[in-house]
Amino acid sequence: MAGRAPQRSLPAAAAAALLLLPIVLHCESSVNLPLSVLLEKYCEALSARTNVTGPYCNATTDQIGTCWPRTSAGELVERPCPEFFNGIKYNTTRNAYRECLGNGTWASKINYSQCEPILDDKRKYALHYKIALIINYLGHCISVGALIVAFMLFLCLRSIRCLRNIIHWNLITTFILRNVMWFLLQMIDHNIHESNEPWCRCITTVYNYFVVTNFFWMFVEGCYLHTAIVMTYSTDKLRKWVFLFIGWCIPCPIIIAWAIGKLYYENEQCWFGKEPGKYIDYIYQGPVILVLLINFVFLFNIVRILMTKLRASTTSETIQYRKAVKATLVLLPLLGITYMLFFVNPGEDDISQIVFIYFNSFLQSFQGFFVSVFYCFLNGEVALFDLVVLKHKR
Repeated sequence: MAGRAPQRSLPAAAAAALLLLPIVLHCESSVNLPLSVLLEKYCEALSARTNVTGPYCNATTDQIGTCWPRTSAGELVERPCPEFFNGIKYNTTRNAYRECLGNGTWASKINYSQCEPILDDKRKYALHYKIALIINYLGHCISVGALIVAFMLFLCLRSIRCLRNIIHWNLITTFILRNVMWFLLQMIDHNIHESNEPWCRCITTVYNYFVVTNFFWMFVEGCYLHTAIVMTYSTDKLRKWVFLFIGWCIPCPIIIAWAIGKLYYENEQCWFGKEPGKYIDYIYQGPVILVLLINFVFLFNIVRILMTKLRASTTSETIQYRKAVKATLVLLPLLGITYMLFFVNPGEDDISQIVFIYFNSFLQSFQGFFVSVFYCFLNGEVALFDLVVLKHKR
């Protein structure tokens, strides 16, 4: 009846069913009964110790395979949703409902409306992944355009080639190479991924090399700023070749070790992607994470020193904090700190997952653009040179 609470199967009955099921299966195994008959017998066993008085509905199994135990007339029964149906996994924490009518027969209509399929991420977020891919393409295109302009400005303006700008120039170069290799990876067909062609593995290796060099040049940026601001060491004494070695040479043995590991232990799918339980990719991801953590410490120290100097000045407290926040926001893309946000678990709910997908796509694809704007187009020396050229033309 509508006003009565749904009947749940008794724990004792469930225990009895579990004890009787092996006996049922053993007794019937010799005659090779079909699965539907075995399910019916299991359902009857489930109801064996259920005490029912008065009219009742007999235990039965529906076409989906859900067992509806012996139930008193007028009761509404709830049973867990099926775990699998037609190859699709369902949420078993939800319930299906069926009424035992007053005349002792089961209602023909079974309420499975609350049984929702558990879709894998690729199917569940298919549309969002497509939109995120468009954002990725758009962001990488804009970034490559801005990075090439920035690269040409640093190439042409020889008068501004101090160590700081040379470091910016190399960082911009790694962004260009990384983004170009990203486009090449997107052009590789799925069938080529599966065939694991040697040239395809080479493209993945080169891409990962430029990814690592990109992060190591962010580390070089952090080293330079930390040395100049926190350690108050004269930047004139710093040697360019040391930074070039850190940025371009140290990633080489890391990627070689990774490639050897892939060749012997995960030689599949063009070495792209990471299977659960496989840890070869941590050969290069580990140093990248370490670099980001060190840069985070650098950022903390730089902002701390900046706040100390601002407090010693005569400017108001509001302006001090505004300058500190501005400096922090400008340094985030330069030091790669934004990538640390991708280590955060977005949570299981759909909204968190969707926000994470878009946030990830936007930051990763547009970071090259932000670096170009902050460290080239808004660079005081570049702007001054442009002003001089503009005045000369007039």
